Amino acid sequence: MARNKELNEKLRDERIELILTTALTLFASRGLAATKITDIAKAANMSQGLLYHYYASKEEIFTELVTRAFERLVAASKGLEADPSSPAEKIKMAIKALLEGFENSKNAANYYLLIAHAELSDASPVEAKTAIQKYWHTPYQVMEGIMRQGQQDGTIKNHNPAEMAQLFWNTINGIAMYRAMHPDIYKSPDLEIISGMFLTEIKE
Repeated sequence: MARNKELNEKLRDERIELILTTALTLFASRGLAATKITDIAKAANMSQGLLYHYYASKEEIFTELVTRAFERLVAASKGLEADPSSPAEKIKMAIKALLEGFENSKNAANYYLLIAHAELSDASPVEAKTAIQKYWHTPYQVMEGIMRQGQQDGTIKNHNPAEMAQLFWNTINGIAMYRAMHPDIYKSPDLEIISGMFLTEIKE
């Protein structure tokens, strides 16, 4: 019985992941309003009835994807904040990890398109917009703190740290959007080019 329960839970988790991954691709390319629950079921190669066994609506799927995206981003930001590395090293670590994520998986970039749809569309569920309001400021605040610390040790350029944090995330958002919309011609930008926007030249 325990074996069967374990297998059933594994199957359930796999189906949920399939639904979410499939829906993410559709929502990122079409938006919520233009995506039907039947589209998700068909693309996931499962019956509509089976999909409804896990989610009551496309809005529920959309909200879970938005929440998942921000929870992961917040966790990564908090982890970066707690890392003992220097501010300059943290900037490079963050850029490298984000670029590698985009390079290795289109889904990583699709989350940024999804969030853009969620913020701009009137069709977005209230729950999704609430999740955005709850989480969006944390990555900016963490990066602002890192920028400020780096300015104190002379490794980060001396501009308004809040504006530097905004520039950092605007740059990452732009790269993610390009990756999601042009996967066939996307080429990951050089780490040094992006980090050079923020780091001072350190002479040995």
